[in-house]
Amino acid sequence: MIETRYCGLELKSPVIVGASRLTSDIDSIKKAEKAGAGAVVVSSLFEEQIQLQHYRHDEDMVKYDDWHAEMTDIFPDLEYSGVDEHLVWIEKAKAALNIPVIASLNAVERSTWVPWAKKLNEVGADALELNFYSLPTDPELTASQIEDEQVRIVQEVVKAVSVPVSVKLSPYYTNPLNIIKRMDAAGVEGFVLFNRFFQPDIDPVNLKNDYRYNLSSGNEYQLPLRFAGLLSGEIGASICASGGIEKADTVKKQILAGADAVQIVSGIYRNSMDLIGEINDELKRWMRSKGYESIKDFRGSLDARRNEDPRIYKRSQYVRLLLNPWEYIVRP
Repeated sequence: MIETRYCGLELKSPVIVGASRLTSDIDSIKKAEKAGAGAVVVSSLFEEQIQLQHYRHDEDMVKYDDWHAEMTDIFPDLEYSGVDEHLVWIEKAKAALNIPVIASLNAVERSTWVPWAKKLNEVGADALELNFYSLPTDPELTASQIEDEQVRIVQEVVKAVSVPVSVKLSPYYTNPLNIIKRMDAAGVEGFVLFNRFFQPDIDPVNLKNDYRYNLSSGNEYQLPLRFAGLLSGEIGASICASGGIEKADTVKKQILAGADAVQIVSGIYRNSMDLIGEINDELKRWMRSKGYESIKDFRGSLDARRNEDPRIYKRSQYVRLLLNPWEYIVRP
């Protein structure tokens, strides 16, 4: 009843456990499957881990060539990269589960993306999720340069692997719809909307930088909902909403807007893996009450093309709300 198709994969539920520490442990991913998850995205493999392995290898090769007391390390706080263990982990996850296992790659350098995408493919991942994370720290780098490079990377990865490729994107493009359309044409089979980045903070009492893990809030679902609604029916790839997915109502809304699936992390941290089963059960009850036999029956029924009030996805919504705030304020 709640089966769906995402990124070329058949899922028994639209709820996917996103890449996190939740998907880096056998017991945890087994709990996810038992709770009813449609798939899991295993914890990401990062550029820094891969480069650290290369650095350590090169360091070992010349270990005694120029040994002196002031040797420095460009990778503080990381004793080993764990990339080999990560590949083994993909194999173990595949052997432990009967639901799809999606590998997540978070690289930077063009020379990293293709060979490591191939390695993740070779160890048995059912699909790949590429995480693009470009910080605007170089004022000379134009938006078109960044986007053109990312599209080239996508094209090369798609050609190099035999499994479906999805892309998890930032919302911080001048026109996310355009880059998504370009990547869709390049062969991407799924888009995750959106990647959630950790922002820097400062502790003014102790005068130092502050690093903390901030969970998403329940109202963050509206940004991916807007773009799911705008993209529904406009691209061939699947749409997966991510951010603020904490209850069944939010999942219903995303699918009505056009999403094929959702990714959930923070909701599980706040509750437990049991949240997945609760969402699945409530989704089934709601579908029966509406007379829906499958997700296909209502997916995208309120997207930008079919919504009787298309202003909800456009600037006119913004103007309407500001000019008539008392009409739309939600009161307790």
